[in-house]
Formats: sequence, structure tokens, C-alpha cells
Amino acid sequence: MPGTRFSSDSSIIQALRKQGYRATSQRIAICRFALDNREHPTAEKIYREVKRLHPTVSLATVYKTLQVLKDLRLVQDLVFAQGETKFDSNVAPHVNVVCLRCGIISDVDDQIARGVVARAVSRTRFTVTGQRFDIYGICERCAKRKGAQ
Repeated sequence: MPGTRFSSDSSIIQALRKQGYRATSQRIAICRFALDNREHPTAEKIYREVKRLHPTVSLATVYKTLQVLKDLRLVQDLVFAQGETKFDSNVAPHVNVVCLRCGIISDVDDQIARGVVARAVSRTRFTVTGQRFDIYGICERCAKRKGAQ
């Protein structure tokens, strides 16, 4: 199921139930936002967005649902030195390009990254449950902003 994209709520419901989880409207909204978002949101960002439609949702429900998605290998958490955790729904091998000023993370699909994982698996007979390749620097927008000041 890694890398699976859900096209409808029914596929989210089915995946949750298959794993023994209740498919509440709040949990479905959390899953939908986390799985469809390519901006690597934090749990707090997901909470704020889902709370707009589901005012009674709790931050605890968001964290529990993100754990379900992690258990299903549909998201991976990206923990950074500053203690901030962001969630990435792109669980296929790729490169994260991380801006050290604004914190934006961009995914770069890269055949070499996929090859590194495939070679590591074949050489070590290792069962991969996640991967992470990060490149740190300053994004174009931040570089322009710094130059304009």
C-alpha cells in the first residue's frame, strides 16, 4: 500500500477499516488533508485546517490519525533539529529540498534516489519501512528576499 493515492473517501474508509480503525468524518477529513497535501504540514497545521470544517476535532485526534497513517505507511514523519515534525505523504523514494530560512520543503522525484534504495535493499535484504534524503539550503524566494533588503 505504500505510495497509494486515495481518489475518494470510500477508499480512505476501506483502508482504515481494513486495519481495524473507525472511519469517523473527522478522521476521514484528517486523512484527506494529510494525504493530498504536498506542503509537508505539521500536525498543528492539519488541526487548524480540519477544525474549519469540524470544529469539535481535537489535536489528539489529529495525532492519533497521523499515527494510523504512519502505521499504514501512507505518510512518514520528518523530524527536524529544531524539534518540528512535518508529515510527508510521498513515501516513495525521493529527495526533500529544505529551505533553512522559511522551512519550505519541496519533493524532487529522482531516479537515482530510487536506485540507491533499490540497491541497498538488494545488497542487504533489508525491509525498507521508510527513507529520507534531505538537501538543505536557501530557496529562490528567500534568496531574492534577502537580496532585496
